[in-house]
Amino acid sequence: MLLAVAAVGVAAVALSGCAGKGGNTGSGGSSKPIVIGTTDKITSIDPAGSYDNGSYAVETQVYPFLMNAKYGTSEVTPSIAESASFTTPNEYTVKLKPGLKFANGDPLNAESVKFSFDRQVKINDPNGPAALLGNLASTEVKDDTTVVFHLKVANDQTWPQILTTPAGPIVDQKVFPADKVMPDNDIVKANAFAGQYTITSYKVNQLISYKPYAGYAGNLGKAANAGVDVKYYADASNMKLDIGNGNIDVAYRSLSATDISSLKSNSKVKLVTGPGGEIRYIVFNFNTMPFGAKTPQADAKKALAVRQAAADLVDRKAIATNVFKDTYTPLYSYVPQGVPNASESLKGLYGDGSGGPSLDKAKSVLAAAGVTTPVTLNLQYTGDHYGPSSGDEYAAVKSQLETGGLFKVNLGQTEYVQYSKDRVADVYPAYQLGWFPDYPDADNYLTPFFSKNNFLGNHYDNPEVQKLISEQVGITDPAKRGDVIKQIQDLVAKDLSTLPLTQGKQVAVVGKDVQGTVLDASFTFHYAPIHK
Repeated sequence: MLLAVAAVGVAAVALSGCAGKGGNTGSGGSSKPIVIGTTDKITSIDPAGSYDNGSYAVETQVYPFLMNAKYGTSEVTPSIAESASFTTPNEYTVKLKPGLKFANGDPLNAESVKFSFDRQVKINDPNGPAALLGNLASTEVKDDTTVVFHLKVANDQTWPQILTTPAGPIVDQKVFPADKVMPDNDIVKANAFAGQYTITSYKVNQLISYKPYAGYAGNLGKAANAGVDVKYYADASNMKLDIGNGNIDVAYRSLSATDISSLKSNSKVKLVTGPGGEIRYIVFNFNTMPFGAKTPQADAKKALAVRQAAADLVDRKAIATNVFKDTYTPLYSYVPQGVPNASESLKGLYGDGSGGPSLDKAKSVLAAAGVTTPVTLNLQYTGDHYGPSSGDEYAAVKSQLETGGLFKVNLGQTEYVQYSKDRVADVYPAYQLGWFPDYPDADNYLTPFFSKNNFLGNHYDNPEVQKLISEQVGITDPAKRGDVIKQIQDLVAKDLSTLPLTQGKQVAVVGKDVQGTVLDASFTFHYAPIHK
């Protein structure tokens, strides 16, 4: 199994055991399926209906992409495309490889590409990735293998990377409806796949069986195994037992920090760590939070003061150390450290000015705005999507915000499948999300969050921020683009649309007995979106 990791790194846990021992044969292939365990949840395997890690972990295996980054790199190159480049500043032309087909025999051509991108934009599902396509004006078919993307902003430095994201899978126009999300079982029945794998058995959030697709023509290469079974766990502790006992080959997404620590002493697994691009944060709904625009006490200045006081009180270092055992680090801006043009805009603005909390500053900002304390804040989290440590994480946040009696926090917890619907329906005034990078560029931490029609759906709307976001993608001078990206981070830090908490490290634990299989076979996991 090969775990695909962007150059910036991702917060992931992959622990390999010995379920395939005797059957898996490393780079030469395997006679038995690789068995993978996960606690992730799938919301939809229709690319237009999901923008989360659990769903994308399926989509990236079974759908073709025009562009892709090869294993272990961030370099984006043509995949099912033969060539791809800017032919004018506002036109990105892609030439497909000839003779492509979906696994069901349907043609995979330029019409398929146009259909896929038009469909994303038209459906614009609140839990889908359409926000990534904000710079797409239209898609034009030139001939059977040639398609032109017409872009609103010239010289879009991110467009080739966007084609690798959850907005980029190419779907079968003879199978998928143009105006609505397709049910998972119907997709599987239609065998509408052309990625490295097809799905042979599908029980949502229970078990998926994959087999290699012989017709795959992308740049990731043919699958080097007999197949993959993915087992979905409701409880991470059961997954930990299975990986520790060698009942599954790989466990990923997500074990608790305590579980990871205890597995370090297991001789069957090997722990590897590195920098990560995952972030965890709180989202404020600008309509329904205390003093939000749709509340009876609507007052923008008081609402801002509430967000500022929360930023003054959170202790990121305590969360990183006490909850996550330093598998996460404090995060003081919107673009994590390790990504070019990251800043630490929040560090000097809030708390003690050095990254720590300050009760006195929180008191002062609330008093200056005329906010009566304690402020009641309903804060929601999901316990089954971002790992079993989420309960401890948000218990810590609650305790920190209630310091000095400034807040009364009502914590709520919802399973992710329902949570993903509720959060875009204004159900939660403030809530937990996490983010995995779609591509290793600062824009991926800005556009999806702070553009007007962002995937958060939290009603944040700052025209100056949106103007700068649109401008930065077309700036070809790296230094000038970096200055604008830092300016965006500074502006958003003042608005506090979201409150960043921690940044994940990459943590991988590879089983010694099957290390060759895990590293050499070709089942990939792209730790993507997000609230993914």
